[in-house]
Amino acid sequence: MTTKSTLSTIDRQLIDILSKDSYLTPYVQVIRRRLEKIERTVERLTQKQISLADFASGHEYFGLHWYNGGWIFREWAPNADQVYLIGDMTGWQEDKAFALTRINQEGVWEIMLGPDQIKHGQHYRLRIHWPFGSGDRIPAYARRVVQDPNTLIFCAQVWRPKRSYQWQCTDFKWPDEPVLIYESHVGMATEEEKVGTYREFQERVLPRIIRAGYNTLQIMAIPEHPYYGSFGYHVSSFFAASSRFGTPEELKALIDTAHKAGLAVIMDIVHSHAASNEVEGLSRFDGTPYQYFHAGERGRHEAWDSRCFDYGKDQVLHFLLSNCRFWLDEYHFDGFRFDGITSMLYLDHGLGEAFTSYDQYFSERVDEDALIYLALANRVIHAVRPDAMAIAEDISGMPGLASPQDKGGIGFNYRFAMGIPDHWIKLTKDTSDEYWHMGHIWYELTNRRLDEKTISYAESHDQALVGDKTLIFRLMDSDMYYDMHKNHQNLIIDRGIALHKMIRLITLATAGSGYLNFMGNEFGHPEWIDFPREGNNWSYHYARRQWSLLDHKELRYHFLADFDREMITLARRIHLLYTPELHQLWEHSDDKILAFIRANHILVFNFHPERSFVDYRIPVAEGTYRIVFDSDAAKFGGHARLNPDQRYVTRKGPFEIGGVRDFISLYLPNRSAQVLAPV
Repeated sequence: MTTKSTLSTIDRQLIDILSKDSYLTPYVQVIRRRLEKIERTVERLTQKQISLADFASGHEYFGLHWYNGGWIFREWAPNADQVYLIGDMTGWQEDKAFALTRINQEGVWEIMLGPDQIKHGQHYRLRIHWPFGSGDRIPAYARRVVQDPNTLIFCAQVWRPKRSYQWQCTDFKWPDEPVLIYESHVGMATEEEKVGTYREFQERVLPRIIRAGYNTLQIMAIPEHPYYGSFGYHVSSFFAASSRFGTPEELKALIDTAHKAGLAVIMDIVHSHAASNEVEGLSRFDGTPYQYFHAGERGRHEAWDSRCFDYGKDQVLHFLLSNCRFWLDEYHFDGFRFDGITSMLYLDHGLGEAFTSYDQYFSERVDEDALIYLALANRVIHAVRPDAMAIAEDISGMPGLASPQDKGGIGFNYRFAMGIPDHWIKLTKDTSDEYWHMGHIWYELTNRRLDEKTISYAESHDQALVGDKTLIFRLMDSDMYYDMHKNHQNLIIDRGIALHKMIRLITLATAGSGYLNFMGNEFGHPEWIDFPREGNNWSYHYARRQWSLLDHKELRYHFLADFDREMITLARRIHLLYTPELHQLWEHSDDKILAFIRANHILVFNFHPERSFVDYRIPVAEGTYRIVFDSDAAKFGGHARLNPDQRYVTRKGPFEIGGVRDFISLYLPNRSAQVLAPV
């Protein structure tokens, strides 16, 4: 008789997988093949001589480094015939003293230089010659890349300041609580029409985030990207923190300050594709289109105008895994939000797919090399930082993505519940709230895999891009421009404020294990995001955050921010997301009422646009309850139709509802939500 203890590791993982989801049974052989491929890939990369985390140290070998009192530079360019360092030190001409030597058959080139041959602050590139051609390239592992403000040309920069940054918070650990993420973009965080800096963010914006109560800062657009308007998603230099925001030391100071305040800091990491730029990026780096990427059509993402990595090549795995480790080691980031995973996982990038069948997850259209890479990336991340956080941005719902690897999963800590913001946008766009169906809302908010942790959000940066609208702007539209003053009476504004608060509260209250807010949405930042481009005459008007609207106490924006802060505070205080169980107490779509219990608290929502209910019965456990949070409170811009600290005592009903005979009788104002605690 075979016992679980005598089974192989993969057999035990398969038992765990199928015990969580029996619908995966028909695909057990595909799952086994993938798990075996992960282990074979690890063995091939490490040769069973080193750890995978040690393998992921290419950033310490390649690129420019101070070494034994001088400089050493290495680059991988297998198709190259000659490689030169050119720059300020050579008058931008080829110089034999700066010619690299090919040191092995794999195509690694190297040069050693004296301490005075190159100096801090100098600019440089590579001049690479290949059969029938040549070109200038920025080194793939460059840690500092800058753009000339006059010529707009990008170059690598020697960076070895006399004083390296001295970390003050050296022992930061991820907070032992569910994640409450504040998604941000350094460049557009300033109110001025310009590109903001790391230092300005640290001094002006970080204190706002701390006061707002979030425990995790997610920063977008950190790796260098030539086109500012790409939102950081067309990365060219994967090891260089964008210099348009400041210096490496200033980014480190920002992260250090956040850590001292108790905030974890994660970054968007874009390994799903790369910028098509050839001089600035990796495309045709050594003259071939397939060095880092697939050859032919598979190497191009036509919809995104970018290049697609070949995750089956060991050198590409070395590059990307090293990139994961680099940001943890060098900048003390606490984890990553992996962008564009759906695009990675499917050969057609998942474009236009509804993903309604398990067959889609286990067909030949899945890029298993990409899936293997994601598993390896999670191993490296959690080996280097066991407390690090890795979040998957995947719309397809690939099973096991956010399951632990010892349970047969890919190893992400969380996955984004990406259907929820799409649901809210579609609902507010297409359906008047008098026709909202409570059962449908409940399903969309709670439909998730129970074996994986998820992060919910009402809207992120995606819903705010030009061509779309934020929730608040969709609810109010142009009335925001004229009637956000507290003395102005406007039913559209009243409706928008009420629903904005309710949508955010119910999204947080039903979230699986975490919640996200994009910078400024907590106070209803108006309009959309539109980066400088030719179509808007290169304007920064919509690529900024108007904090003055929040600070102007005669405007209603601060009501939304106050509500958001107390909502986050309440969630942390009552350990709302520690308790995964949600139990629906009442749903009535005609009345537009939803009520449920979580973390021993009762949450009641009345979405009805007109009707307030008197003596509305909600079945609950016997006892006394009091209001601890009211979206209709005057301090949140509401109508104050309930007494603060109102108490309710249960009574016995004539019959049981859902196995409960006791009920409380509530006054439920229209378009309002309340949280009740047992006394």
